[in-house]
Amino acid sequence: MDKLRAMQTFVRIVGDGSLTAAAQSLDSSLPAVVRTLAALEEQLGVRLLNRTTRRISLTEEGKTYLDSCRRILSEVEEAESALVAQQAEPSGALSVTAPVLFGQMYVAPAITSFVRRYEKVHCRAVFVDHVVNLLEEGIDVGVRIGHLADSSLVARKVAEVRLVVVASPAYLRKHGAPKHPNDLLKANCVQFSAFSSQGWTFHEGPRKFSVPVSGNLEFNQVAPAIEACAQGMGFGTFISYQVAPYIAQKRLRIVLENFEPPPRPISIVYPHARLLPSRTRAFVDWIKDHLKATL
Repeated sequence: MDKLRAMQTFVRIVGDGSLTAAAQSLDSSLPAVVRTLAALEEQLGVRLLNRTTRRISLTEEGKTYLDSCRRILSEVEEAESALVAQQAEPSGALSVTAPVLFGQMYVAPAITSFVRRYEKVHCRAVFVDHVVNLLEEGIDVGVRIGHLADSSLVARKVAEVRLVVVASPAYLRKHGAPKHPNDLLKANCVQFSAFSSQGWTFHEGPRKFSVPVSGNLEFNQVAPAIEACAQGMGFGTFISYQVAPYIAQKRLRIVLENFEPPPRPISIVYPHARLLPSRTRAFVDWIKDHLKATL
């Protein structure tokens, strides 16, 4: 017995409401449909449907098996669609969203190299510092930083980032490195409005606490706040990727590492994988590999 064919027949019988209707939609004969159902029930050792001359109804076992059949058949269809999509040259319009600085630093290079590889793809990048509703805005792929709310989107975690406190080597030589977050109460702290409203957050073992820092500089954009710290104006708190070039150039140093909050995930999100266009499938794999290699 062809098990997948038998599952398809069972699902169709339930969906169409009768064996006769299922036979018609399957372009098969009624006796063939009856034999397939009987063979399936015999192999499973349970009755899936209660049948009378007027109607059919699912047994409890039939309800459970129906859910499993639908899931399995959906996964088979998705696998076949993915295989077909892999054979097709990606083409058409693709839209991608990401946070502004992360998009500029990491996503834009991946998009550029992707479009260089697949010249028939036209990609539109939307870099904004707020969460975009992919379905409402018609966006194909998003890159998100932080823990994700429950949604109908598929999410692939590709890396993690940290929330770090930094200062320039010159500032640390002059004022000393803090040993505890409370030492920041006596220091000049460069404020970035995204992190400053409730103070700076730290963890000491299982305890989470905030330190109400202060300083004489505040910015609503991250780039000038980082640059001010690099010029020796005080401490700053940023996401690790934002200051990575400054750390590599030794213009900034990370302090208070033992008091950092738990890392935040970086995830690629997109609508349900079933029947994704080849360009979207290809880009998801491309950006995933790119971020894993560069972060």
